[in-house]
Amino acid sequence: MHPGHLFEYLSTLIAHRVQHSVMIWGPPGIGKSSVVAQVAAQRQIGFIDIRLSQLAPTDLRGVPVPRDGITYWFPPEFLPRDGAGILFLDEINLAPPALQGVAQQLVLDRRVGNYTVPPGWFVWAAGNRKEDRAAVFDMPAPLANRFLHLRVEPDLDSFRHYAIGRNVHEQIIGFLNFRPSLLHKPDASSESWPSPRSWEMADTLLKLDLDLAPSIGAGAAAEFRVFRQAAAQIPAIDAILKGKSKEAFPQEPSVQYALSSGLVSRIATVEQALHALRWLSRNAAPEWVQMVAADLFPKLRARKLFDEFSRQMRDDAGLMEFLADFLALAA
Repeated sequence: MHPGHLFEYLSTLIAHRVQHSVMIWGPPGIGKSSVVAQVAAQRQIGFIDIRLSQLAPTDLRGVPVPRDGITYWFPPEFLPRDGAGILFLDEINLAPPALQGVAQQLVLDRRVGNYTVPPGWFVWAAGNRKEDRAAVFDMPAPLANRFLHLRVEPDLDSFRHYAIGRNVHEQIIGFLNFRPSLLHKPDASSESWPSPRSWEMADTLLKLDLDLAPSIGAGAAAEFRVFRQAAAQIPAIDAILKGKSKEAFPQEPSVQYALSSGLVSRIATVEQALHALRWLSRNAAPEWVQMVAADLFPKLRARKLFDEFSRQMRDDAGLMEFLADFLALAA
C-alpha cells in the first residue's frame, strides 16, 4: 500500500478500536512514522515514538528496585499511564534480540515488568526490510505472528498531497512530477540520496538558497538545478491567478510541470482557483487541467473552500462540463 492508504487503514483501526498490534514495513525515508503521527493528530490522541534501537533492555523494562525482599521493576517515565494514544515502537527490528524480547511482552501481553499499557492505547511498530540495506535482526516468529503486517511503498501522489499541505517549495513538487523516479532512489555509493524524507529536508535548504546535494545526493541535485533554470521561463503566475494573463501555455515539458505545481502551490482563494482553471482550459491540453484539478481539490477541501468553489463553478458551464468527473470524485 502507499502512505495515503496506510493513513486510511490505521485511522479505521482506531475508529473501530481494533487493538491488534500493527507492524509497518517499508524502505527508509518514505514517512512511516510521519503517517502514524498524522493519524494520532487527526484523531486527537496521544503519540509516543520510542526508537527501540537506541534503548537498552532495562530502559524499556524498568529499573529493578528491592523492597521487603522482593524485586520491583520501576517502569520508565516515557511509557503512557492513562488516556488514549499510539505507543509506537519504531525501528523495532534494528533492536538487538534481547531488546526485541522485552518489546515482545508489550506487543503480546500489553505489559512489561510491573507496567501495563492503558486500555486506550494502541501498540504499533515499524521497521525496514533486509533488502533496504538496513542492519536489521530477524524478528522472532512468535513476535511476528502477533502483528498485522502492512507493507508500504513510496508513492508520488501521496507525497505530492502531503507536500502541498506542508508548503514544500513548488519547484520541488514540479520537479518530482517531471522526474517521478527520483522520489525515492537509494544509492549504495552515496550517503545522501532522494527519498520523501530527504526531499523535505531539501525544501529547507532550497528556501535558504543552499546546495541540495547534502540531502538528495549530487546526481539528483544536478538534475534539479537544470529544472530550476527551465522553470524560470514559466508564464507569470500572478497574472494567471488574477485572470489577466494573455500568455500561452509553455511547450517545454519541464516548464509545464513547473507551472502546474506553481499554480497549485500559490492558489489561496476560490477566485484564484477559478481563474487558474479557466486559463488552463483555454490554453492547455486536458491532461494538464486534470493534473492541476487533482492536486487543487484536496487543497481546497483541507482549507474548507471546496463548497464555495463548487457553488461558483455552477456559473461556468464550460468548466463544469470539463471537470464533472473530478467534482464527483471530490464530493
